[in-house]
Amino acid sequence: MRAHGIALAVQNVGYKAELITYSDDMDGLRKVPANLPEWLNAYLAKPVSVIPDPYGGCHTSYGSHMSGLLLDGLDKLGVKYVFQSAAEAYKKGILSKQIDILLKNSTRLGEKITELVGQEKYTETLPYFPVCKNCGRLYVAKALKYLADEQRVLYLCSGSIVNKKYLEGCGYSGTADIHKGEGKLAWKVEFAARWQALDIRFEAYGKDILDSVRINDWVANEILGFVHPLHIKYEMFLDKAGKKISKSEGNVFTPQMWLEYGSAESLLLLLFKRIKGTRHIGLEDIPLLMDEYDLYEDIYFGRVKEDNPSKSAKLKGIYEYINHFKPPMDSSIHIPYRMLVQQASLFPEDSGRINKVFERLLKYGMAKQKTPDLIKRIELASRWFQDLLLLDEESVKIELKENHKKAMAEFIQTLRSLIGAEKDPDTSRNIQSRLYDISRSNKIEPKEFFNLLYRMLINSDRGPRIGNYAVDLGIERTCEILQRYITN
Repeated sequence: MRAHGIALAVQNVGYKAELITYSDDMDGLRKVPANLPEWLNAYLAKPVSVIPDPYGGCHTSYGSHMSGLLLDGLDKLGVKYVFQSAAEAYKKGILSKQIDILLKNSTRLGEKITELVGQEKYTETLPYFPVCKNCGRLYVAKALKYLADEQRVLYLCSGSIVNKKYLEGCGYSGTADIHKGEGKLAWKVEFAARWQALDIRFEAYGKDILDSVRINDWVANEILGFVHPLHIKYEMFLDKAGKKISKSEGNVFTPQMWLEYGSAESLLLLLFKRIKGTRHIGLEDIPLLMDEYDLYEDIYFGRVKEDNPSKSAKLKGIYEYINHFKPPMDSSIHIPYRMLVQQASLFPEDSGRINKVFERLLKYGMAKQKTPDLIKRIELASRWFQDLLLLDEESVKIELKENHKKAMAEFIQTLRSLIGAEKDPDTSRNIQSRLYDISRSNKIEPKEFFNLLYRMLINSDRGPRIGNYAVDLGIERTCEILQRYITN
């Protein structure tokens, strides 16, 4: 998404640009990720593009399944891209010119890699991993010599350490044709090869591969004669427990998981609002980001005024990036996500929940007709409540003054005195009337007090009549939500 943003920016100032989605599906399987079948151990060190799909055979290989997840996610986010499989790039000879140049300069490369990072491995072997024709594995075959006239690599399958474990070689000796995908470059030089072959001008990278990028920058400039791309270094995504999100650890977080509960726009907002620094990510972030996107849209269309010109320009700019520089003509209906979650929680799943929530919105005057976007939003919020059950744990951070706390305590006391009287038609009117009395007696403007209640109940600056909403939500439950703010 960082690269997509750069492509949009370049296009926006009048130049041609495209996003290339490159899959490293020529890499060998070094370790069986958590939660995947044990039979994959039989395929260790084999290219993931030739390993059977462990997810039921819905794709031609392990590699194509993983690439398919990526491309499906990009499609659902509306991102335009050109896909390039590494396995296909090697088979079609897209990198052949670069491989030939690099292998002819292997001595110089080995010396520079040793100088830059202290790794002496490539002074003894070529920066190329042949696929052994006998056992079909990468990494275990040692590249001994480059036969430049034949453009082949002579190798011996002698064994190697893979993921801190030694894998025995099969003893086969042979040659690998650099034009036919019979091997791949080592990461220490592969980035540079594809930068030149695909004319890459920008590529972001994680800090865990800083050394590889530093070496590849030198390789691109000095060996291939190609000015290396502009880079941005970014930190990792962490889960809410502070652990690195990693397929090998089994705590992968995918776009598909997010889109079960949140819109594409909310996910794009998460990715575009800040591209530097470590990020913690979890499904519990969705309600806030759904409502935050609505705020950006209101600012963009002038429904909400942002007095700081710099901040206004930034938020409008992010909104344009989220919409791929093709924003809608007008804003959509904005119903606070937290309110939809609360409403969904009031009805059993098999009771026509979606229609009943929509009927409540009609009652509150917050919707006039069913639209696909509105129904989709209700469905997302309903699913979030149904699957995550985080409603009672989530609170928006709100700073309360002493008179706010006092007024809120009085309002909660009023509500508790009405528990059991929800069906009385006067109850909602009495609650609404008391709100004015309580706010004035505590020297708070009624509008300010209403705004505070909306923030606490549905994380919005406005909403339905508080009296009606408290009765529909349940007076006891309304008290529980408000009590958390004055207790904390």
